[in-house]
Amino acid sequence: MRVEFPVRPGLRMECADGRRLVLVRETAGRGPVPVLFARQRVTHRGVHYARTGRHVSPLAPLRAERAREYAEFAAPGGAAWRDRWAAHAEAGLRAADAGPLHAGAWRLGPDATGWFVERHWDHLLPHDRDRGHLTWFGYGDPEGDARDLLPLRALSRPGAPRVRAYRRQYREGVLPPVFAWWISGLNVPVVLDGHDRLVAALAEDGRPEVLVLSRAVGAQDVARYSEHLVRAYEERMAALEDGPLRGTRAAGAARRFADELERVAGSPDRTRAWPFPGGVRAWEEAAAAHVPGWRPDADG
Repeated sequence: MRVEFPVRPGLRMECADGRRLVLVRETAGRGPVPVLFARQRVTHRGVHYARTGRHVSPLAPLRAERAREYAEFAAPGGAAWRDRWAAHAEAGLRAADAGPLHAGAWRLGPDATGWFVERHWDHLLPHDRDRGHLTWFGYGDPEGDARDLLPLRALSRPGAPRVRAYRRQYREGVLPPVFAWWISGLNVPVVLDGHDRLVAALAEDGRPEVLVLSRAVGAQDVARYSEHLVRAYEERMAALEDGPLRGTRAAGAARRFADELERVAGSPDRTRAWPFPGGVRAWEEAAAAHVPGWRPDADG
């Protein structure tokens, strides 16, 4: 999707230097409010974060009637169902006073990169903390820090009233997806909307449907990143031997090539970050004021 404005969104990342980040949300008459502070580790092994409890979803609350309406329109979990929900979220984000969209090309849809690791889902509920750490690439950090989705507010209890309602929807097969936003500086998608739906799916020993918002990679970059895939495909096809299995092997190679191209086209572009006013010193003061006592580890 193409977005023409605003130039600077109401929900945005700001950066004090190469490692100190903050997610801020504009509020009417009060200016930007910090939602999340983060500091990348100098070892490139992960990021320390601290939530402020100030996150507000940019989307309007979902009604159960809409979930059932969309389930009647198309089979839940299918492409048409996901497209319907993506269109719903796009309309809501375009109309939001404090959403992440800004001028440029965007993608909103299912993860095309294979980002979510099955065994990491079980870490989300027991390791959800307002102040924590996310490991990158599994560098021997605590196993529970290997999480592929970062909630922007504390997750509700599985027995909370709203979660119970969503658990019923999950059992009925009509639970709407979770809407997330890929932030490259954190190297993780954050939950924009659907925290209670996330808990509901996990509490039912299931997995949520997740639609991820990200900046879209440009056509020139897609072509450049795909060059080696095209060469590898051509080499595989040229190496196929004649025989009764040639057609089957050629079809398999073509499917693999199509999947690889889809992953490239669906890869998220870098998230834009605006300068944090006042730089490092102001960032340190803001972090001390909004998350007092937060001390990321000495290694960064």
